[in-house]
Amino acid sequence: MTTTTTKTGQPMDRDSLDSLLRRRLFYTPAFEVYGGVKGLFDYGPPGCSLQANIVDLWRKHFVLEEDMLEMDCTALTPYDVFKTSGHLDKFADWMCKDPKNGDIFRADHIVEEVLESRLKGDKEARGQKVDVDEEKEAKKKKRVKDTKAVKLDDSVVQEYEEILAQIDNYDGEQLGLLITKYEIKSPTSGGDLLPPAAFNLMFQTAIGPSSNLVGYLRPETAQGQFLAFQKLLEFNQQAMPFASASIGKSFRNEISPRSGLIRVREFLMAEIEHYVDPDGGKTHPRFHEVEHIELDLLNRETQLQGRTDIERMPIGKAVSSGLVDNETLGYFLARINLFLEKIGVDRKKLRFRQHMKNEMAHYAADCWDAELLTSFGWIECVGCADRSAYDLTVHAKKTGAPLCVRETRSEPLRVEEWQIDLDKKKFGPKFKKDGKAVEAAVDALSQDLREKLSLDLEKIGKIEVDVPSVGSGKVEITNDLIKIEKRTRVEHTREYTPNVIEPSFGIGRILYSLVEHVYWSREGDEARGVTTWDAYQFDKVLSFPPPVAPTKVLLVPLSNHIDFKPLVKHLSQKLRQLGISNRVDDSSASIGKRYSRNDELGTPLGITVDFQSLKDNTFTLRDRDTTKQVRSDEDTICSAIKSLVEGHKTWENVRTELPEFTGQETE
Repeated sequence: MTTTTTKTGQPMDRDSLDSLLRRRLFYTPAFEVYGGVKGLFDYGPPGCSLQANIVDLWRKHFVLEEDMLEMDCTALTPYDVFKTSGHLDKFADWMCKDPKNGDIFRADHIVEEVLESRLKGDKEARGQKVDVDEEKEAKKKKRVKDTKAVKLDDSVVQEYEEILAQIDNYDGEQLGLLITKYEIKSPTSGGDLLPPAAFNLMFQTAIGPSSNLVGYLRPETAQGQFLAFQKLLEFNQQAMPFASASIGKSFRNEISPRSGLIRVREFLMAEIEHYVDPDGGKTHPRFHEVEHIELDLLNRETQLQGRTDIERMPIGKAVSSGLVDNETLGYFLARINLFLEKIGVDRKKLRFRQHMKNEMAHYAADCWDAELLTSFGWIECVGCADRSAYDLTVHAKKTGAPLCVRETRSEPLRVEEWQIDLDKKKFGPKFKKDGKAVEAAVDALSQDLREKLSLDLEKIGKIEVDVPSVGSGKVEITNDLIKIEKRTRVEHTREYTPNVIEPSFGIGRILYSLVEHVYWSREGDEARGVTTWDAYQFDKVLSFPPPVAPTKVLLVPLSNHIDFKPLVKHLSQKLRQLGISNRVDDSSASIGKRYSRNDELGTPLGITVDFQSLKDNTFTLRDRDTTKQVRSDEDTICSAIKSLVEGHKTWENVRTELPEFTGQETE
């Protein structure tokens, strides 16, 4: 396990946290009574609320504030869409097969685990302390044989560390060379592995009863947005730039799902497609608002050197220096940073890692991942890529749909160019069935080549054009069939295909990473009435910020006294009318225990109804993290809660405004 700490600096105990999350039903393995299926999980009530609150804040932070056009596209997608987009050919991971027993391993994972195991053995041989993650080691037993304490040469240690630092940069062939070079064998049979082969990650299905129409469950939400571009542009009254957004389920048939909620087969995504004019330098009108924001950046040059050193830099400097490709990409990196901090992510456990060249698609101009540090290591939670004009271009070429922008020029543009005229009456009979292929080849001639061929036509009365699909690959065209002349064309309208900047959020990964970042154990439980061993399970705290907490307020009557019930019911209804979720704990447990077991649910605020409340309709308001309390009348307390839940105030603000309270009347 990666050495990480809790919110308050204690060593992270992932087993304890996972036990809490399952026991309190944040999530649970799907179909567990049938043995479960790897990579499939269900969210329980607090998990659902937490996810919904994160999504709600995401909508406000991006869709509302940026005036984006939200869509809900279908998850079931026909074959032609993913064939055109390239997903059918390239959306794959590399897997290795053991020919002796048929076991399948993900190539980069087995290289990573074997090299990490050898480095661990080297540390043991050198007498150095080795941190052991028992859960991870137990899972590795099927994939990696027991670690041997073998000292490695310093150069080999450095080589292994450099490989691990850029493990995401290797393609299938390179992974195969690493497996051969370092003699990595099948962990189950000990034999050689077959060379890595690509495994497509999309779930295939049939659309309709005839099974003639092949479909796939989408691995991302983007393609539906791209295909609706022209309609969105019209809806936006042809105004550019603009962005679309979509939140929905995606599906990936992972080779080896692992790491709990980090790598799953069905997950929630939130994606933005920001369309921008490439000729404008991809500037952003609001970039000046964020250019001062500092980000922790891990650039590709550092990674190529086998290092992971972070450089903190204002995003304005990162863009002006060329480290980040353009303003729009930089703007969204800063906005992503602000969003993650808003929901409670630990700033010290957030970095932006630039993609290596091999990681990026051939058409991408630049790409950065927002990574969050967890006990599983640095986890990619948000990708932010400049996809250029690739998607709109390939879909327009395939379908003929006008996925482009047409705008009237402020001044007409005069263009001198070489134009070609064909005598269609003679051209068709001359080339017969090859006519279309020849005509397409002629239309595709560049301006430079047209100028050269015009001279040939004038000198020798004919030209020769490359047409690979016809005869020998070269076609002769005489001057009675073709004319090439230089003419002036006046353009009143400009047509271009927008470039796309795409921030893509894995909501499940963000959710889990956030849980680790806000988790801690409270000391001194005796002071809160938690003194017995039975109560030990209630000493954990999830310090969610009030806006994302699953439940906002706990209502606690001091006792089961019958006079408390009307007040509790009234308060609960009033809070719900204000849109504030709350729950009542009127069990016989002590107040300390009742608060403690809701602290581990992340409930940030608590109202105690006591005998003083019966006299003057005042109540105490408790803060989860500090356990401090204030007291005031009903309206003031509810107003303070609303301000906290909406993120307008902090507890310190409330504490300075309202009188502090130190103890309840017990009779």
